[in-house]
Amino acid sequence: MKNIEIDQRRALATPRGVGVTFPLYADRAENATLWDVEGRAYIDFACGIAVLNTGHRHPKVQAAIEAQLNRFTHTAYQIVPYESYISLAERINALAPIDGLKKTAFFTTGAEAVENAVKIARSHTGRPAVLAFTGGFHGRTMMGMALTGKVVPYKVGFGPFPGDVHHAPFPNRLHGVSIEDSLRAIESLFKADVDPQRVAAIIVELVQGEGGFNIAPVEFMTELRALCNAHRILLIADEVQTGFARTGKLFALEHYPVQADLITLAKSLAGGMPLSAVCGRAEVMDAPLPGGLGGTFAGNPLAIAAAHAVIDVIAEEDLCKRAARLGARLVQFLENERGRCSGIAEVRALGSMVAIELCDPASGKPDAEAAKRIQQQAIEQGLILLTCGVYGNVIRFLFPLSIEDAVFEEGQAILAQALES
Repeated sequence: MKNIEIDQRRALATPRGVGVTFPLYADRAENATLWDVEGRAYIDFACGIAVLNTGHRHPKVQAAIEAQLNRFTHTAYQIVPYESYISLAERINALAPIDGLKKTAFFTTGAEAVENAVKIARSHTGRPAVLAFTGGFHGRTMMGMALTGKVVPYKVGFGPFPGDVHHAPFPNRLHGVSIEDSLRAIESLFKADVDPQRVAAIIVELVQGEGGFNIAPVEFMTELRALCNAHRILLIADEVQTGFARTGKLFALEHYPVQADLITLAKSLAGGMPLSAVCGRAEVMDAPLPGGLGGTFAGNPLAIAAAHAVIDVIAEEDLCKRAARLGARLVQFLENERGRCSGIAEVRALGSMVAIELCDPASGKPDAEAAKRIQQQAIEQGLILLTCGVYGNVIRFLFPLSIEDAVFEEGQAILAQALES
C-alpha cells in the first residue's frame, strides 16, 4: 500500500471536517517510533495528542489489555459492574491532590469528562453559569465548544452554543495580558454580565493545551481559588492534557498551592485506550441522582485494565522525574536554538509539556507560517510535531516519557535542522 493511495480513498470516504495533519498512514508503533504503511519510521513527538505518556504499546499496558480481553470486553458498568472500575477509582482518589473524601466516575472521552463535570457542578450548586478562559480547549461537544476559547477550527459554523457560558482572558505575558488584567476582566464580568451567585464553576487548564501551552501563573491560581471561595463557586481543573506525569507531577495541580473541587482526566490515563474520568470532593460528586451520570461505554473494562497498568508504569519507571529531566534537556536545547532562530519569541515548559511560540522578528506578530514550515521540514526528516495556539504559531513537543535517550537525541537533531532551515 502507498500513503497517497490511502489518502485518496480517505478524501472520497470520509468528511473533510475530520482533518488529517499528515497524509501518512500508521502500520505499527513501538514506544516513541511509528512506522507507516510504506515502512518509513517516524519519531513521535505528538504522542497521539498527549495520549501516550507511557509510549506506544508499553508491554505492561499491552499485557493488561490482553488479560482483560480473555475475560470480558463489555457489560456496561451500570448494568453489570466489575471490581476493576472500583479499584481504579480508589487508586485515583488516593492520588488526586484534593483533601478529604473523594470519588471518581469514569467516562470515555475528555469532552465527556468536561460535560459531566459541568453537570456535577450545576447539580451541586443549583447554579447554571460557567466561566472559562480565552485560549482554553475543552472538547468538541456542544458544551465543550461553548467553553472552548478558540474559534477556528473548533467553533466556526457550529453555533448557537449553550448559554450561560462566559469567558475571561487567560494571563499571557508575551501577548500583554497580565494576571491583573485577567482578574479585572473576571470582576468586570461579575459586574456587567453575570451575577457571581449564578456561577456554578470556573473551569481552567493549568497549562492550556490547544491554546499554546500557556502556563497558569501560581499567583493567578491562588487568586482564582480565593475568588471561588468568596462566591462559593466550584473550581474545575481540566487536566485532560496535563495529567499523568506530563508536567513532572502526576497532576499539574501539584505544582500549585491550591486545590480544585473537581478534576477532569483523559488522554494518557489509559495509555491509548479511550477512558476519561471526573474526580472530586465526595459531597460534590454525589450531587447527581442515580442514573444522572454514566454512559454505555463509560469505564470500558479494557480501558480500565490499561489505566491500572499505566499508573503502575508511571510509578515503577519514575516517569514524573523523567518528565522533569527530559523537559529540562529540551528547554536547554531550545534556548540554545533560540540564539540561531530569531523567530522563537518564547520557550515555555512545565516538565515535559514544552512549546515554542514563533513570531515575526520584525513586527513581533504571531507567525503561523513559520510554525507550519518547521512542522513540514520535521516530518520530511522523520519527526512528527504538532502546532497549536490561538494564532496557530506554537509548536508543542509531546514525546512519550518512556522515549529512549538515543531516540530523544535523534529527534532533537532533526528539530535543529528544521529550526535552522
